[in-house]
Amino acid sequence: MLTALKTKVIAGSAAALLAASVLTTPVMAQDTFSESHLAAARAAVTATRTTIAFDNILPDVAERTRALFQRSEPSLLAEIDTAVNEVALKMAASRPQLDRVIYEVWARRFSEAELQQIADFYNSETGKKLATVNPQLSALAIGAAKQWSDQLSVEMVKQVRARLQNPAN
Repeated sequence: MLTALKTKVIAGSAAALLAASVLTTPVMAQDTFSESHLAAARAAVTATRTTIAFDNILPDVAERTRALFQRSEPSLLAEIDTAVNEVALKMAASRPQLDRVIYEVWARRFSEAELQQIADFYNSETGKKLATVNPQLSALAIGAAKQWSDQLSVEMVKQVRARLQNPAN
C-alpha cells in the first residue's frame, strides 16, 4: 500500500512539474536580458514586494496534496505527512525559477533605468509604505468599486422600471 502511495505522489509531482514547465516555457524563452537588467528587475520586484503573494503557493499545494491523499488513504496519515513534507522540501528548490520568470516579465516591460527608478522609489520611506499598504488599498478599492456597482445597479433598475411603467418620462 505504501508503494502505491509513493507511486501516486511521484506521478502527481511529475504531472505538476510538467504542467509548470509547459506553462512557463513560452514565457521564459522569448528574450535574453543582461545580468544588470535582470538585477534591476530583481531590485524593483523585491522593493515592490511583488513576490510576497507567491510565498504561500508551495505550502498551499502541499496542504491540498496532503488532504487529497489523507482522504483516499486515512490509514497512512504519518506516511503521507512524511512524503508530502519531503517532496515539498525538494520542490522548494525550484522557487528561483518562478522568481526568474517574474524578473523577466518586468524586464520585458521596463528598461533597466526605469526599473532602477522603481526600486529607488520603493526603497524610499514613501515607497516602502506604499508597498506595505498596497494590498489593503487594493482590497478597499475593490470593495468600494463593488459597493458603487451595486448602488448603480439598484438605481438603474429603479429608473428603467420607472420609465417602462411611465414611457412619457
